[in-house]
Amino acid sequence: MSMISVEAGPPRALLAGASRRWVRLLPWGVAFVLCVALLPTTIQVLTADYGLNGGVASALAVAQTAPLLLAVVRPLQAWYVVFAADVAGAIALLTVDFPAQRLWPFPPMEIVGYVGLCLALGLRERRRTLLLVWLATAGANVGLVFAAPHGASGMSVLLTILGGAALVLGGALRERYEAQRRLAEQETISEAERGRRTLLEERARIARELHDVVAHHMSIITVQADTAAYRLDGLPPRVREEFTSIAATARESLGEMRRLLGVLRNEEARGELAPQPGLTRIGQLVEATVRAGVPVEFTGCDAEVGEAVGLSAYRIVQEALANVVRHAPGAPTRVSVSEAGAPGSARLIVLVVNGPPPRPPTAPLEDSGSTGHGLVGMRERVRLVGGELDAGPLPDGGFRVAARLPVAGTGTEAGTETEAGAGTEAGAGTGSGDDSEGTA
Repeated sequence: MSMISVEAGPPRALLAGASRRWVRLLPWGVAFVLCVALLPTTIQVLTADYGLNGGVASALAVAQTAPLLLAVVRPLQAWYVVFAADVAGAIALLTVDFPAQRLWPFPPMEIVGYVGLCLALGLRERRRTLLLVWLATAGANVGLVFAAPHGASGMSVLLTILGGAALVLGGALRERYEAQRRLAEQETISEAERGRRTLLEERARIARELHDVVAHHMSIITVQADTAAYRLDGLPPRVREEFTSIAATARESLGEMRRLLGVLRNEEARGELAPQPGLTRIGQLVEATVRAGVPVEFTGCDAEVGEAVGLSAYRIVQEALANVVRHAPGAPTRVSVSEAGAPGSARLIVLVVNGPPPRPPTAPLEDSGSTGHGLVGMRERVRLVGGELDAGPLPDGGFRVAARLPVAGTGTEAGTETEAGAGTEAGAGTGSGDDSEGTA
């Protein structure tokens, strides 16, 4: 019943939120059929079976059936008119002598229209309103029973029973829809939060690894500047002072960076203090994946790349292979790392392609080597070094991940310059951050 409309504001037709046009038109069709069928029937029954005057019968029939069309948009206002008309019709029947076997105070056609109206009320109104409607119906029945021309009978409460059942059914369907809608909204919010948390965790991981790379080079600068006076003879005093200033600036920069990123060094990140892997470790990564049962064909290269580029290439291959293990166990996989382009503008091409799995995995497999961040981490790392990433499914059921990274690592500046727009770009890629959207 996800099509029921309960929104506040301007009134909307029942089922107006349905995705299919025929479902949106269904309430209007039902109301039209009831109105067309009940109007002449009511006139005929009131005049022929109950002996009511034709003009009075026609007026009552119009008042009891025409508001059913209004009930599609404003069921409560329609109920006011129909309820008053039904009570007025019961009182009007007291003025004529009708057979005792006829149902009173509400003839059958009035019961049909009223039950349909109660169902519309249940789909639109809240519990308190529905309770008041039922109490008014029951009160009218009880009050009219005392004026029954042929004595009270069990059939006199039929409208109360059927109307109450319709109100309960409509209210239950409406509340079920409300619960499903709130659950869907909460799941959407939770998914967005998970994507955002995944993005932040991966950025924190990249920041820690970047700290290791930068800290290493800054330490070398500090040591070289401090020892220049001892390694080089005959340095002028001004040059000595310059080296001393360089060493002091480097030490200060290291201290500031450590303080800034200190919050990222939690207790669980102690293992990441080890030297970060690069291109030379990709072969070991492939061997570990082969031992996990995935046939991998590896083609590597000995390109001279910066530490940030090498680390990014390693992490991309690691995440892609981990997703193959989890989502396509046993699928034939090809890993290729190559260098292309002229010197100065050369690119490191990282390609991971897997075919369809021999059989669908019964459950996702976990792999301790995975960072667990799917395409989010890949995009962040490629953006960091100024490269390009192309990932997506293949027609045969496999998956392809291709990254192009600048060999010289000059993309780091580009990544810094675009940091202001990184939030927007990352947001656009968050939907791909789940592991299920990684390779396989």
